[in-house]
Amino acid sequence: MKLLVVEDEISLQRSIVTYLTEMDYLCEKASTFAEALMKSSVHHYDCILVDITLPGGSGLDLIRELKDQQKDTGLIIISAKNSLDDRLIGLDLGADDYLTKPFHLSELNARIKALLRRKFFNGMKEIEIAEISIDPAKSTVRVHAEEISLTKSEYRLLLYFVMNRERVLSKESIAEHIGGDQADMLDNLDFIYSHIKNLRKKIVEAGGQDYVKAVYGMGYKFTTI
Repeated sequence: MKLLVVEDEISLQRSIVTYLTEMDYLCEKASTFAEALMKSSVHHYDCILVDITLPGGSGLDLIRELKDQQKDTGLIIISAKNSLDDRLIGLDLGADDYLTKPFHLSELNARIKALLRRKFFNGMKEIEIAEISIDPAKSTVRVHAEEISLTKSEYRLLLYFVMNRERVLSKESIAEHIGGDQADMLDNLDFIYSHIKNLRKKIVEAGGQDYVKAVYGMGYKFTTI
């Protein structure tokens, strides 16, 4: 899962990013309204955490922009303002949840997981795709009830495919969900082929079907049809 943490309090931002990275999320960060707007206009995120008070603009205005840009992205407000008006305005604008500072990072993680389950997996705690079962809470994958060992990149890749099944994904979007905004600095995207090849091999060797199909000139698609 790819997240953007929009928070101007650097110590808190660093704590959130460190914790969520340890929880196997791919995290990027922004400290100002302008930086958040720029990153969200260039990259796609599964969930964005937004502080209401930001240098250069309001987090509420940012939410308005984000809903126009990334309609399927989850939005969680994180703010020191425990104001009912702010909460209602944020939710009315399209935010999915609201967390008041100070908060426990474990609670933030639980809110993110719940939001992503609702948005992408119909509220299911485990994702079942034919003979493949994915447990996002534990970052584990089973094929025919037997757990297979995936690298972090392979797991992120599989989850990204499943979240977007039956949709063609470009190499660029896949690279972003594996390597984050650092993917922009890569000379080529050949590493994607290796990750996809290894993922397919592990699933097939465990007795699963090969659901990842190359779409010539466009990218890849996870399809069970």
